[in-house]
Amino acid sequence: MGGVTTIGDRAERRPKQDRSRATRQRLLEAAVSCLAEHGWAGSTVTVVAERAGVSRGAAQHHFPTREDLFTAAVEYVAEERSTALRALFPEGAADDRRAVVSALVDLYTGPLFRAALHLWVAASNEEQLRPRVTELEARVGRETHRIAVELLAADEKKPGVRETVQGLLDMARGLGLANLLTDDHARREKVVEQWAVLLDEALL
Repeated sequence: MGGVTTIGDRAERRPKQDRSRATRQRLLEAAVSCLAEHGWAGSTVTVVAERAGVSRGAAQHHFPTREDLFTAAVEYVAEERSTALRALFPEGAADDRRAVVSALVDLYTGPLFRAALHLWVAASNEEQLRPRVTELEARVGRETHRIAVELLAADEKKPGVRETVQGLLDMARGLGLANLLTDDHARREKVVEQWAVLLDEALL
């Protein structure tokens, strides 16, 4: 009968949906890798599609424009990293603030930060990209701040606490920028250690 969906139809659709989700995920991960390695100028939809092992048409089916693809990619990986960060501290607020500071710094020293940086630079020159990246950065920044407050058990009702947490994240971003040129792990560890001490004093 017309219009009747059978169990067989639903079973057939499910693998297609699974394949579609898998293709989308491969594209997002490939986009971040390309952006981190080649920058905005060298990261076209065609390059990403080749890396993901799909056709350009398939890529454009999921992401009609280049801007759609790369903003979605950075947001996707940012969400994955946030989930992973929370998973490191399943009980919520951590007793070891040094571990929290170290984990937050790690957010800014990997391929995601490098990819996001290329996207920010491109947005500073591309009018059509700028509002989307500005909105994305604000959203990711708010979420990272919320996670930091939660894991540090910081009471932002107290004067100066919000600014202290934001200062920590700004410091982590600065270390991420420095890490783009040289991996000075020893210096980074000393900075992390000192910030943990400062936080223990500031968040009493």
